[in-house]
Amino acid sequence: LAASEKSNPTNTIISPLVPANCGFDIAEGWSEHLQQRFAGQPVKTVALSFLDADGQIQQRKGELMLSDTGLEGSLMYAISAPLREAIAARGCVILTLDLLPDKSLERVLSEIAHPRGARSFASHLQSRAGIHGVKMALLRELCSPAQFNDPAQLATAIKALPLKIKTTRPLQEAISTAGGVRFEALDEHLMLHPASAAGAIPTGVFCAGEMLDWEAPTGGYLLSACFATGRQAGQGVLKYLSQN
Repeated sequence: LAASEKSNPTNTIISPLVPANCGFDIAEGWSEHLQQRFAGQPVKTVALSFLDADGQIQQRKGELMLSDTGLEGSLMYAISAPLREAIAARGCVILTLDLLPDKSLERVLSEIAHPRGARSFASHLQSRAGIHGVKMALLRELCSPAQFNDPAQLATAIKALPLKIKTTRPLQEAISTAGGVRFEALDEHLMLHPASAAGAIPTGVFCAGEMLDWEAPTGGYLLSACFATGRQAGQGVLKYLSQN
């Protein structure tokens, strides 16, 4: 054991708490204009992808929301575990955002390159590609003038807009946590093994819910697992009391 673990045996049975089902901050931060005008607005029907800590591509489609410092919402919560682990492994992660996941790159390019006549470029993008509001704001925020003036570059940005993600939001803002008491320190009734912390914890200590080292997506899974582990621990308590 490391010196710190010898001096504090509970270090060997508890994984550090980290945010789960949480928002993430972008590296450069949003401009004041984007924060004031669009923070809190949903970005509907998008897809995102990134390389996880094992170098595998993670992809998911759904809805997210702009925050003052980055991204949050159901889509971000769904990928929070692998994204958090990738950030821990590499320091930051490039998240690629597809603003029109139901259209191919070729289709998007064709729509953008279509003659716009007397319409403004913003009106053209809205009518031909459905890009407006917060999606247009993201493009304005992250694309150069040269990209906007080149249909091919703009179409590529719409289909693969890169965002550098640097960290999770703080633990106190997370919907739930990962980390806690490790399962190998527990018996089948979720009672701590007396020897698991070198005698530092007495017998008859049971753990359940978010005390345990696990995580789950939102949508009822967290509560279901808390109820299930609570039942398991409760049955263990009854058995323990009947034998002691």
